[in-house]
Amino acid sequence: MRAIAHRSLFLPLLGALVVLAWVVLWFWERSPYAAFLDHSLLRELSLSSGPFDFFNLYVLSWVLMTAAMMLPTTFPLIEMFRRLTLRRQDQTTLMASLALGYLAIWMGFGVVAHAAGWLVVEAFDRIELLRRNAWAIGAGILLLAGAFQFSSLKYRCLEKCRTPLSFVTQYWRQQGGHAGAFQLGVRHGAFCIGCCWALMLLMFAVIAGNVGWMLALAAVMAIEKNMPWGRHLSPVLGVALLTWGGMIAIGQMIA
Repeated sequence: MRAIAHRSLFLPLLGALVVLAWVVLWFWERSPYAAFLDHSLLRELSLSSGPFDFFNLYVLSWVLMTAAMMLPTTFPLIEMFRRLTLRRQDQTTLMASLALGYLAIWMGFGVVAHAAGWLVVEAFDRIELLRRNAWAIGAGILLLAGAFQFSSLKYRCLEKCRTPLSFVTQYWRQQGGHAGAFQLGVRHGAFCIGCCWALMLLMFAVIAGNVGWMLALAAVMAIEKNMPWGRHLSPVLGVALLTWGGMIAIGQMIA
């Protein structure tokens, strides 16, 4: 149990878990259950499969995607927390509580995003105008994600994610125990969502079910948060997304 205290073992183990998540997603994409990675199809899947099977596969797919895409962005925080709890006998379970808190809030985000997507699909079924202009959803999300890259909220949340030491010292209380570690994970996940929610929406509407695109998006978010020059990537990405969305809109208007 104390092996987790050694950085030489901890970081490779964490990296191996991330690689394993990506490998499982790669095989999943090529399996008969690949449709569960495509969020645009979840409404049809929930109606065609049993509720128990649907719920389990949905939760598993979302946890895998969250672990694969978002866990690398939390490496600095997890490593800082590991160092600060080095002398505690319950360090392993504290770190598990931290990870569970992080996954829990991302699971909540997934539920909200899927519910919103469900409502959009229902609206498409009922409104002919929306069905004729389905392209507007993808273009709109691209434009929204691009514009958000320049917002003050994006940078406030990004700074919290980029300064793990100040974040942990601000929110971690040693006497908080496992509940405190869980809350720390929830808080960090909340700032992570505040920073990345618009980019994650791309996964629902634009790059659904494509592991290659998910990997590219995960790399961008990891660079933004972990690299010294990552903050400068945000406006570049914003311009690229605005251009992409604008080209789709212009192309449809002149077609």
